[in-house]
Amino acid sequence: MSQQVQSRPYRVADAAPGGPEAARRLGEEFGGAVILPGDPGYDEQREAPNADIDPRPALIAEATGPADVRTAILTAREHGLPFAVQATGHGTYVASDGGLLLRTGRMDSVLVDPDRRTARVGPGATWAEVIAAAEPYGLAPLAGSHQTVGVTGYTLGGGIGWLARPYGFASDSVLHAEMVTADGRLVTASPDSDPGLFWALRGGGANFGVVTSLEFRLHPVPRVHAGVVYFTADRAAETLTRYRDWMADAPRELSTSILLARFADAPETPAPLRDRWVLGLRVMYAGEAEEARAALRPLTDTAGTVLLDQLRTTTFAQAEMGGIAPRDFNLLETLPDEVIEAVAGVVVRPDSPVTMVEVRHWGGAMSDPGPGAGPVGHRTAQLSVVLDACDPQVSRVLRPHSGDRTFLNFLGDTTRAETAYTPDDHRRLREVKRDYDPDNFFRLNHNIPPARPGSR
Repeated sequence: MSQQVQSRPYRVADAAPGGPEAARRLGEEFGGAVILPGDPGYDEQREAPNADIDPRPALIAEATGPADVRTAILTAREHGLPFAVQATGHGTYVASDGGLLLRTGRMDSVLVDPDRRTARVGPGATWAEVIAAAEPYGLAPLAGSHQTVGVTGYTLGGGIGWLARPYGFASDSVLHAEMVTADGRLVTASPDSDPGLFWALRGGGANFGVVTSLEFRLHPVPRVHAGVVYFTADRAAETLTRYRDWMADAPRELSTSILLARFADAPETPAPLRDRWVLGLRVMYAGEAEEARAALRPLTDTAGTVLLDQLRTTTFAQAEMGGIAPRDFNLLETLPDEVIEAVAGVVVRPDSPVTMVEVRHWGGAMSDPGPGAGPVGHRTAQLSVVLDACDPQVSRVLRPHSGDRTFLNFLGDTTRAETAYTPDDHRRLREVKRDYDPDNFFRLNHNIPPARPGSR
């Protein structure tokens, strides 16, 4: 498990040579604040939720609109500064040391069109803001497990949420994007305008430009039956075996996962779950409670003794699903017996560092997106297995079945970006990168290098 980086105080030596000159250039046209090392707010604005990095940008620029984004890009190019973008920072894995860090948090507009069932959002918007704006109309976006996450970065990386089985990845619902490219052009990417760019950004991450506005579909979900049912963990292997067989006929409207967790003996932990291993059945059903419970009965009957039932009918906005940190992420087509044995074994192995493992059902609309879908990789996967810590004993069993396949939103190692795509999609992404960013200006990310000139 990675160690948290200890922040260090600012020193005069931290001021990169290009920072002051670039700040003066920005001062001529830039509408937002420009912050240098040592200025008030520098330490707060440079931080990302990822505790593994301690970024030290030469300057931070807070954009207020597309013109600011364009000015920042051109300034970074003029002064030879590395360039990075951050809204909420949840997807930040590369430190912007010595570069220009563009903050887009102030560009947080959210406009919902209930007649068209669409939302148009700025790059600083979070899912909480979109969910709140859509809820009065009985609509829901394809948000993830945590509402504090930024919409744009999540969506450009694919975006898997608890409505993904009925409606697909978040990127599958994108209608168009306004963005600034590496050469400072303002473009609109859609099926009819810059279609290659439109294809690439729906899963290709932040490799092709800075999105200044994103429009996507909302979906009619007036209520859901959602939450977690907790059981004792003594029937973990039997429940996972039943889950393997049950998934084939699960309705598309039903998203589920099996969670094995050891909760702390703490006041905030519900009493029935304290200081013990439990099995949780996470559920979101886009429909009625009776239908959900009927579909789940084979699983609940197998799991055995109920400790706590938190399933309830509510709005999508009020459903609290949660998630675990994906320290070890695996994509599988099924659950072989040896995988079930290894996963269930963490419950009885005192030497395992794992405190949570989740087996989640994918498939549905994620595997069947229709024509023109973006390059979200490995759509054939039917399951993910996620551990909150690295356990070599479990990994040795999982790896042969998972292979070298990852999902961009859950990939911490930026050197492995290629593994988030199929070979054909990665080749095509490199071609689009060559067309829109031939010198790899946007590289402080899960980088896709441009194809060589003339290659196909």
